[in-house]
Amino acid sequence: MFGKFSRRQFARLAGLSALGMATSARSADSDARPVSDRRPAAGFPKDFIWGTATSSYQIEGAVDEDGRGRSIWDTFSHTPGKIADGSNADRANDHYHRYRQDVGLIKQLGVKAYRFSIAWPRVFPEGTGAPNPKGLDFYDRLLDELLNNGIEPYATLYHWDLPQALQDRVGGWQSSDTSKAFADYAGYVAQRLTDRVKNIFTINEAGRFLNFGYGWGIDAPGLKLPVAELNQARHHVVLGHGLAVQAIRAHGRAGTKVGFAENIAACVPAIDTPENVRATEMATRELNAGILSVILEGQYTEGFLEYSGAAAPKFTADELKIIASPNDFVGLNIYAPQFYIAASDKKPGWTVLPFPVSFPHMKSEWLRIGPEVIYWAPRIAANIWNLDTIYISENGTSSEDKPAADGQVYDLDRVMFLRNYLTQLQRATAEGVPVRGYFLWSLMDNFEWIFGFEQRFGLYHVDFDTQARLPKLSASFYRDVVARNAIGA
Repeated sequence: MFGKFSRRQFARLAGLSALGMATSARSADSDARPVSDRRPAAGFPKDFIWGTATSSYQIEGAVDEDGRGRSIWDTFSHTPGKIADGSNADRANDHYHRYRQDVGLIKQLGVKAYRFSIAWPRVFPEGTGAPNPKGLDFYDRLLDELLNNGIEPYATLYHWDLPQALQDRVGGWQSSDTSKAFADYAGYVAQRLTDRVKNIFTINEAGRFLNFGYGWGIDAPGLKLPVAELNQARHHVVLGHGLAVQAIRAHGRAGTKVGFAENIAACVPAIDTPENVRATEMATRELNAGILSVILEGQYTEGFLEYSGAAAPKFTADELKIIASPNDFVGLNIYAPQFYIAASDKKPGWTVLPFPVSFPHMKSEWLRIGPEVIYWAPRIAANIWNLDTIYISENGTSSEDKPAADGQVYDLDRVMFLRNYLTQLQRATAEGVPVRGYFLWSLMDNFEWIFGFEQRFGLYHVDFDTQARLPKLSASFYRDVVARNAIGA
């Protein structure tokens, strides 16, 4: 029987048969419609914003040029034993000198937005005081290049590279002096750049850099504070956000929009039933109480204060009002489901289910594969906090990313990851979840914090010896999604 068919024909028939679409070679050939005749997917909203993202310390390099001060990550990455491969970001992607080439890479993707971060130590080398005259010159050049290529800039003011001087002088985010210094920096940048930057993220992933850097000693500055001191530092960060919002509104051009980007503690209902969805909403609010909830509600939840007890942060009513300064948008960094939730008849009404050891993950072991998280997390956040503008400010994955014999990078695992996650995001927007844009992490391989250059998240492969950039298969995949504004055939 099989002698009648080539391997390709047999594979095609097997696939169609599995879908109940064919019983013979003739019916398969005669019934199949050309790709051009297929009904198009519903797609994303017509004004959906497609972008990509990077951060200053991870790509810029040039750490000693044009008056830049040291950051806590300069110090940390040069401390023996802190970075997995013993590397640092002194050179990184040399983006400081190659930004024109890199803007060209963004343009090749067809995206119309780019999220980048500004290095605080370039602008205020000591964290406070007089600004560095050359501090914003690089960003002036970058912004002009982006706009000349039809790419809208989305700036982030703090992506973890705190000036080392502030850490030395006041303990960094352990002091509200840093909150005030951040507001001064934010106001200065807004005054200088909002003629071209219309959207500003204040702080990126407070939950990550606080817990890892001030609580567990894993990230810069490498501290292991007692819980009470960690909670106080967390309060100073959200206070810094609120003060920065006020400073941007006071010093920026009219129409400047401001928000923040947080790696939401992403909860997913284990089973999609009304009681489990409600339990997941309650869990989301409480598990994000120290950052998202207090910013968006202007108060710490009763559950957070009760759980923290004597270790709860000290605050005033005026500080809560500042923290709750209105945001124009909320950025959610979503990679993996952090919690699967089930309803419970015991307090607090929900329970966290354990992950089985067999749960699939990407090359990064922490990056569990759960595409449904990018549907549920924004849907639940929009519902409980009444949000009308959400950006997926980061989403992406690491991959092995080794060039094949022909020199190309066939990162099929990343394509699989993105296809499945974007399908779920399209589901969300089709149901009216107010996600207005998506920024894929990352434009290119870069210095991946404590993993050094071992973990690669980019759409473009980077040879860090030669600085050559090479588009991966995922770059072609993403370009196609952007061009069609849809995922799926």
